[in-house]
Amino acid sequence: DIILVRENLEGLYIGVEHFVQIGDDPRAVAESMAIVTRRGCERIVRYAFEYALKHSRRKVTIVHKANILKMVSGLFLEAGRDIAGEYAGRVESNDMIVDNTAMQLVLRPEQFDVMVTTNMFGDILSDEVSGLVGGLGLAPGANIGTKAAIFEAVHGSAPDIAGQGVANPSAQILAAAMMLDHLGELDRADRVRRAVVDTIVRDGIRTHDLGGVASTEEFGHAVARRAA
Repeated sequence: DIILVRENLEGLYIGVEHFVQIGDDPRAVAESMAIVTRRGCERIVRYAFEYALKHSRRKVTIVHKANILKMVSGLFLEAGRDIAGEYAGRVESNDMIVDNTAMQLVLRPEQFDVMVTTNMFGDILSDEVSGLVGGLGLAPGANIGTKAAIFEAVHGSAPDIAGQGVANPSAQILAAAMMLDHLGELDRADRVRRAVVDTIVRDGIRTHDLGGVASTEEFGHAVARRAA
């Protein structure tokens, strides 16, 4: 049960990049710029700690690559440690280099609770975390801003299986639970999550990606009965 908080506005994914021509080759060199601000770092790390407090989570892990990217990732780590100090005694915290994090997620995933990191690292680690629980069909996600929030399945629209009734709706249902969390309806959110887990574990009703035979509709109805 890992929460991964990913910064979504900065880093390498801002798309500031260009080619440099050398001789007759207009695409001889590609350059990409990563922009990280202290304000952005503090905002996302503070959100992770506030989330941990609100949901009674025990620890926040700050994931970085400051040993190599001493400025871009170093600023994130510096800001993260500063914010962590404000929550000392209320939320446990540690920091970890991203490549070690990737390995530790495989070896000892139980050591993680809430993780917070920059844009690209979060993009990669979120898929690894999804694989630990059965794949993208079980992974919900959210884009949360100061004035609006969007909740979605991590896997996207999956057009290759559209209309076949084989998609796993768990991620979409769990995204709705995240929406309820965001709205302060924590009991209802937990009820939805328990319904999904009980359908899969206790009832043994699973879609094809989990080794079952249930259709999308059949699984959805089973979850609805559990949640009722």
